[in-house]
Amino acid sequence: METTDAKRSPAALVPAAWGATRLMLLLFVFKVYVFPGPDVTSDVSVIYRDWYEVLRTGTFPLNDVTWQYPPGAALAVLSPALLPFLGYATAFFVLACAADLTVLLLLRYAGRRPGRSERGAWVWVAGVPLLGPTVYARYDVMVTAVAVAALLAAARHPRAAGALAAFGALLKVWPALVLLGVRGRSAWAAAAVTGAVVAGLFALAMPGAFAFLTFQRDRGTEVESLGALVLHVARHHGWDGQVLLNYGSVEFLGPYVGAVSTAALALTVTAFGWLLLWRLRGSRFEAHTAADAAFVAVLMFTVTSRVISPQYMVWLVGLAAVCLCFRADRMGVPVALVLAASLVTVLEFPVWFGHVVASDALGVTLLFVRNGLLVAAALLAARVLWRQTVPRRAPAPRPSAQAARADGAPLSS
Repeated sequence: METTDAKRSPAALVPAAWGATRLMLLLFVFKVYVFPGPDVTSDVSVIYRDWYEVLRTGTFPLNDVTWQYPPGAALAVLSPALLPFLGYATAFFVLACAADLTVLLLLRYAGRRPGRSERGAWVWVAGVPLLGPTVYARYDVMVTAVAVAALLAAARHPRAAGALAAFGALLKVWPALVLLGVRGRSAWAAAAVTGAVVAGLFALAMPGAFAFLTFQRDRGTEVESLGALVLHVARHHGWDGQVLLNYGSVEFLGPYVGAVSTAALALTVTAFGWLLLWRLRGSRFEAHTAADAAFVAVLMFTVTSRVISPQYMVWLVGLAAVCLCFRADRMGVPVALVLAASLVTVLEFPVWFGHVVASDALGVTLLFVRNGLLVAAALLAARVLWRQTVPRRAPAPRPSAQAARADGAPLSS
């Protein structure tokens, strides 16, 4: 009896820890307690609320360049209508918390199957609060829930996984990477059909469904990105550019910014090339390979992006949690680096974001540490994925002495 109770005790800690940490997040977004730094809830109460009013009329916000999302994002922005008895922001926070809980339930259910582990649920429980109230003040936690569901369904229900991945991609593009490590045509076929049908419905029903492509193309280099580090340092050596709110984020504008953005794009293309090479060379696929591949791909595209917004870390924490749901997974070190980067992220935004904007010593140090952790995580995770899935080429056999004599080849002395 004591052994059974001992086994149950750690499992019971998961929902208790989730409840305690999420209560704190809700207290922050409802402003019972004030979190340090800029108010992260204004995106919901102002920007999302304004989009909501436009979307209710049956069209996308065509005149707002900050609308930079695929058409499915309209569903997330409109979701507070499901709780009409609450105000818009309150309903959004409640639904974000519900999405968070959904991820936990999925991870716990998956973790109880043979060959699985509760580690994934613990990663999610611990990782999300490290990012502070920003998690509930953006719709990324909802997208992450869809992506987690797709990955966990990949092994037994590939068609469902494909449909969920396509739906997630129409919410925020990146869940399409969930399919990178999925073998078999059924998932890809389901994704293609789902994506075409849903995108077609949006295009027919609401004008401007794909205007976001133009708005995304015109974005610059955001101050938290990897490439921005060059410009942060350049400000201390006479660079005369500016830091301004542009296309909905705080970006660098001025000389050489275009070159930095182009370099970031080149790195993204390089990452895509590596992933394509891996997909062609990889042959030892296991149950956790799809999760590992998605984790590596999203890490790579996050690190090389012109924008690394704090909410992007929610994606990585979710994928990291799925990886560690598998007992045989070897992504422990990259996952730990992502969790450490999450803690530094909440310090650079929102706590000390003013220092980041000012490019002072504290702000630049935080960015170097956070982005350095993400780069290290991406490189280590890619190495683990390659070594576990790409077979090593056997060295060419050396001819024996007898064969060498038969061929008339001289023997070395």
